[in-house]
Amino acid sequence: MDSRGRKISLSVSIVQLKLGSDFGGRMKFLTTDTGRKIAYVQSKGMGPGVVFLGGFMSDMTGTKALQLEAWCKAEGRGFLRFDYSGHGASSEAFTDGCIGDWAEDAQAAICELTQGPQILVGSSMGGWISLLMAKRIPERIAGLVTIAAAPDFTEDGFWASFNADTRKFLAQEGLVNIPSDYGDPYPITKRLIEDGRLHLVLRSPLHLPFPTRFLQGDEDEEVSVDLAQRLFALATGDDIQLRLLKGGDHRFSSPRALALTQEAITDVIGAIKA
Repeated sequence: MDSRGRKISLSVSIVQLKLGSDFGGRMKFLTTDTGRKIAYVQSKGMGPGVVFLGGFMSDMTGTKALQLEAWCKAEGRGFLRFDYSGHGASSEAFTDGCIGDWAEDAQAAICELTQGPQILVGSSMGGWISLLMAKRIPERIAGLVTIAAAPDFTEDGFWASFNADTRKFLAQEGLVNIPSDYGDPYPITKRLIEDGRLHLVLRSPLHLPFPTRFLQGDEDEEVSVDLAQRLFALATGDDIQLRLLKGGDHRFSSPRALALTQEAITDVIGAIKA
């Protein structure tokens, strides 16, 4: 377990070195109350600003984050992207993290780095984190756009797919690696699974008292349309829509997908002003 944990830490350190030069001094760090150092890049502009919440084992240099940043700059709108602890250029080892930690990171970034209600754009796991923010700090949310949201994936995805042997191994060893279609295997820890159970959101209605747009591709092999429809059915509020993209995959980074994301944010802004 330690050797695998060190490997993840090493990969994070390599990313830190790479990002240090790529951002040209724009990257900063927020030290949270827990002592974790959260890397972020922020562009000032009019409000409500847009905050991008990334996915599991991803970082703030992905296509969606960078494209949305460029678009917000062109619109003169504030934008914030950041790395959860154990991700990208932030501190800590990935294998030490869990949903609760990453939700704390997101809440700290939103509350300490922005002013007033923001539009959250949550991708995959970021969709789950953004729904947790809706429960914790609804007063800081002006609107919500989720992209292939993956709420409860630690329980309904990973744990549900594990056979008896894998569950036993995880209980004994504390960590199991599972294959990923996106590169290195996913290191799944016992803590990730157990902590995830404390933050499940699909077991009861979700009140979203602000304009909300759920975006989902019908060819997403990670998050099914059925899950998106389940989320939509549980959500309560006056302005909630589910939009399906024909041919859209989980990355949701094609020109059509990116255009739909911009359209959804624009729609939310219009609804806020109405």
